[in-house]
Amino acid sequence: MSDSRPRVVIAGASGFVGTALARAFAAEGYRITRIGRSADVVWGDRAGIEAVVDGAELIVNLAGKSVNCRYDDRNRHEILRSRVDTTRELADAVAHASRPPSLWLNASTATIYRHATDRPNTEAAGELGSGFSVDVARAWEEAFFAERLPETRRVALRMAIVIGDGPAIRMLLNVARAGLGGPQHDGPIPRHRRYRGIGPHPTADRPLWHRTRGRQRFSWVHIDDVVGAIRFIRDHDEIDGVVNVASPEPSDNRSLMRALRRIVRMPVGIPSWRWMLEPAMWLLRTEPELVLKSRWVLPERLVAGGYVFSHTDLDDALRAAASEVLRRRRARPRRSGRS
Repeated sequence: MSDSRPRVVIAGASGFVGTALARAFAAEGYRITRIGRSADVVWGDRAGIEAVVDGAELIVNLAGKSVNCRYDDRNRHEILRSRVDTTRELADAVAHASRPPSLWLNASTATIYRHATDRPNTEAAGELGSGFSVDVARAWEEAFFAERLPETRRVALRMAIVIGDGPAIRMLLNVARAGLGGPQHDGPIPRHRRYRGIGPHPTADRPLWHRTRGRQRFSWVHIDDVVGAIRFIRDHDEIDGVVNVASPEPSDNRSLMRALRRIVRMPVGIPSWRWMLEPAMWLLRTEPELVLKSRWVLPERLVAGGYVFSHTDLDDALRAAASEVLRRRRARPRRSGRS
């Protein structure tokens, strides 16, 4: 007997956002097909990808190497390639489908906008930035919108930092517990080429810095609202193009770190300056840019369309995330010792 349930194709379903989204769609009665390095269909299997895309109701592409790493040449190349090549594979499959999906949502990032402390970036009035992370986002979106796909509505999801039981929040909670949850200050950068531009149109050849004093803006979105926004876009055919997926109530770095200290009940938080963060982030195998760039993004199109966010208070969102982290930790089976 054939399965008559509507089908959703999720690429990159094994990650934090993909897992939550697959769970939500399955609860609505959808049949989930996954594309990934180890999934129902693997990248590079052109015939397999075409087969699962054909007849699907919608596609959500979240594939891409994590940016939580050092931007050495190997990682820089893989961050770009894993986004652009997978998007092109899907575009080729949609173009050849006899029954193409009516909707394709592709991940993007709010990091595409400039370092902003003077005013927020909206879809209509936002200014794109420069350097490695921005160039990756530009190339990603260019690959997404390059093909002419008249029967498929396309939406690029410019997501802010996602709050929930994910790697970013777990790391920040650990930092706060260690007494290092003070504000992070940008400052002069030692000469390096990790943030230089990349792709067909590189936009910068050296790292830039801004004297933030811990006031860099922090745009965020709770995982519940990522899922909610995707459902909302699915149900509103008039929405296409780029959409900012971020809380309408952004915060700043000082407020973020203060909230984290309250949650873990740590009375002190040592401030961190750039000269301290560079060696610390090297040891953690990640980049200072992830906490020092001022991301100030507003979800103008979602709000104008009538979407109501479930989480607009950062403290409440962080507490909910911390509770989920603790619940999952307690639920993990303990390893038994030797008898």
